[in-house]
Amino acid sequence: MSNPRPVAVVTGASSGIGAASARRLAAEGYQVVLGARRRDRLDALAAEIDGVALTLDVTDAASVAAFAEAVEALPGPLEVLLNNAGGAKGQEPIEVTDPADWQWMYEVNVIGTLRVTKALLPALKAADSAHVVLMSSTAGHGVYEGGAGYTGAKHAVNAFSETLRLELNGLPIRVTEIAPGMVRTDEFSTVRFGGDQARADKVYEGVAEPLTAEDVADVVGWTVTRPRHVDIDLVVVRPVAQAANHKVHRVTE
Repeated sequence: MSNPRPVAVVTGASSGIGAASARRLAAEGYQVVLGARRRDRLDALAAEIDGVALTLDVTDAASVAAFAEAVEALPGPLEVLLNNAGGAKGQEPIEVTDPADWQWMYEVNVIGTLRVTKALLPALKAADSAHVVLMSSTAGHGVYEGGAGYTGAKHAVNAFSETLRLELNGLPIRVTEIAPGMVRTDEFSTVRFGGDQARADKVYEGVAEPLTAEDVADVVGWTVTRPRHVDIDLVVVRPVAQAANHKVHRVTE
């Protein structure tokens, strides 16, 4: 009887970077556990990659507990946790920003990451070698006007990543933060601007080649397949057109 495949958990797996990363991790030989709220999308992706779909709301403690229990019941060792669930809402100056948007961003990006990581750490520690990957952003390493809520949340993810690495030192668990810059996905900017597709499209206007979800998934796949003694602490990845958060080359006619 063959040994069970090692398990990789991906949160926020129903679209974008999460879905692309799930496909990449499956190609690397992992049994991928897909966690998100939109179960119909998860079921379709699980069928495609021979994965496991589990409903997950990272903002709900009971949902996270049930998710962790189901993951721990799988036969393979939990070797990878990709904390990908996150997002942005709004881009207004502090003077007029909606505190509810900030609360949502902190709950999903920061507290959600804490809930899932804390719940799955016992299973990660039980593996011979494990890896926690946190999907951050270049917003976690700089600031820009109108972005205080999102940059604050992603700065917290950066602090979480660095602290977790210190606290797990001495255990065979790697911790990697991936900080993408401008990535064009189906939903990120649309969600940020409350469904305003024209405003979302404006973000990428004139940018010849923003990153794709698959570009970021490629980084995920690379980090987790390094030799087990090699920890990639931080990867900052941007499209060539983006020199910094505030400096993007745009082609005009």
